[in-house]
Amino acid sequence: MKKIIQNIVLVIAGVVFLGIIANSFVPKDTAKHITLSEIAQLVIDGKIAKIDVEEGSRAVAYETLDGKGQVYTATLSPDEKVTEFLKNNGVDGEKMRRVQIDYKEPSGAKKALYILGPYVFFFILAGFAIFLFTRQIQGQNNRALSFGQAGAKLPDETKVPVKFTDVAGAREAKEELTEVVDFLRMPQKYLELGAKIPRGVLLLGSPGVGKTLLARAVAGEANVPFFHISGSEFVEMFVGVGASRVRDLFKRAKKNAPCLIFIDEIDAVGRQRGTGLGGGHDEREQTLNQILVEMDGFDNDTNVIVVAATNRPDVLDPALLRPGRFDRQVVIDLPDIRDREEILHVHAKNKPLAKDVKLRTIAERTPGFSGADLANLLNEAALLAARVNKKQIDMDVVKEAVDKVMVGPQRKSHILSTEEKKVTAYHEGGHALVGTVLPEADPVHKVTILSRGRAAGYTMKLPQDERRLQNRQHFYDEIAALCGGYAAEKLMFGDVTTGASNDLKVATGMARRLVSRFGMSDALGPVSWGEDSEMVFLGRDISEHKNYSPEIARRIDEEVKRIMEEGVERATAVITEHKQYLDEIAERLITVETLEQEEFNNIVADIMPAKKKGKASKNSEPSESEHQSNSEVAE
Repeated sequence: MKKIIQNIVLVIAGVVFLGIIANSFVPKDTAKHITLSEIAQLVIDGKIAKIDVEEGSRAVAYETLDGKGQVYTATLSPDEKVTEFLKNNGVDGEKMRRVQIDYKEPSGAKKALYILGPYVFFFILAGFAIFLFTRQIQGQNNRALSFGQAGAKLPDETKVPVKFTDVAGAREAKEELTEVVDFLRMPQKYLELGAKIPRGVLLLGSPGVGKTLLARAVAGEANVPFFHISGSEFVEMFVGVGASRVRDLFKRAKKNAPCLIFIDEIDAVGRQRGTGLGGGHDEREQTLNQILVEMDGFDNDTNVIVVAATNRPDVLDPALLRPGRFDRQVVIDLPDIRDREEILHVHAKNKPLAKDVKLRTIAERTPGFSGADLANLLNEAALLAARVNKKQIDMDVVKEAVDKVMVGPQRKSHILSTEEKKVTAYHEGGHALVGTVLPEADPVHKVTILSRGRAAGYTMKLPQDERRLQNRQHFYDEIAALCGGYAAEKLMFGDVTTGASNDLKVATGMARRLVSRFGMSDALGPVSWGEDSEMVFLGRDISEHKNYSPEIARRIDEEVKRIMEEGVERATAVITEHKQYLDEIAERLITVETLEQEEFNNIVADIMPAKKKGKASKNSEPSESEHQSNSEVAE
């Protein structure tokens, strides 16, 4: 619609322009127009010296022969004769002889202009309009012809290329990719030894860990062109377009070799074949087939490396991962505490931090955060500081930003009644007390009854060490800590509220995984029960397929119930034994609403296990029990 309006405006402008040009060729008429009778009277008065008669148009009378005097014009009818008209209007023969009368025929050019002028103007206007619409159609044809071309983007050459020094953390990944950089720089060194560099490198990692940034760094270190395209850009509703774009992408890459092709979110086209509605004729599968064929078509001396990224390696087609294609897989883990500190340094460069802000402390408070999460954290801190008109970002603002990112924004309008506040204080105190007393449970980092997100209050617990292996006792203690709020409500008030529902849901899920996935149940033995199902019409589904008998299912349910009941019993025993500490924690929460780690540890120092004393860790991932144990007074 916008294009049509533009064309209409251009046509109107063309008409006005042509009208101005045509008007410029018309001689300016300064004569005074009068009737023929008035010209006769002027002749009688002796004021006319010359009359020019233009056949079929008009009579022009001049006061002087040289035409410098006043000029008069009068319109003639086709059958009207000037001499006869003058005689009939009282002009005698003597005065007629004093007047020079000339009859002029119009020139050929003027006749042609009168006859052909309207037609020429019409054809010029029509040609101009046809030109505009033809150009528009040609543009559409050009877009149609380029429909099968890949939309791979090259980075702006004016920008400073990304190097490995610009990528904080990911030390192992950078070491693995250094070999790729070396091949792109000096391929002959490898070829002389008969070595074949991997044609495809697959970057695996959670969202936000820096897969795209690492790919850019490889191209920046090697100083080669970087073709960036998303997997979803290959797939179209028209058959064959995706495969055509793949061919065009690899053709462009070979012309610019040595270079690097980066395909982001390759799982959009690289999912396992044969699981969709279209079968072998599915457009996505044809696109995948073309990618496989193109990667097989690389010669040994073709210095083109394909780097792809995904966070769903489990759904990729096996043909993508065989040797000769994406046979090198680089896993990018979530950053540890040292990496998080380095990433925070990068994102804090352009932010005015107060002197009390310690990036190491922030790194300890943000376990499990990816690089993107840390960037978002500092951005939230900057926004919060600007909201209260601060000139610098201080530690209080950073703590508030951490809580906002982890749990959600504070709900200041959600005011608890006195009874609800008391129930919430004992509920969160129960979580914190049980989590502190049990030796394998994660240390308590913060307890609050301030509403955030969907939680009426929450207990933040961080694992003592950044460990990847968890023992069975750790799960048992965590389940008991999750049940601490339920046990505290039941023991103190003789009833339970809906605030414990999410805690029980998380604890039950943990108990079920302990039994059916991790093989940690003595009753069922070291067997993993259940597996991921694969739905035909939806690709891979995350639901569990029961590959066991109803009898095993009943035993799993019984074992999960036993573990949950045991967790409640253990939590109740801890709260009963240390009830005075629970009362003190609850009273302080009702008064100040939030207990930070140091203040909380001062209350429970006498009952804290030796392994937790003096070093309640802050440098580990928020356990599942932290994010999910956010208690709610009402759902």
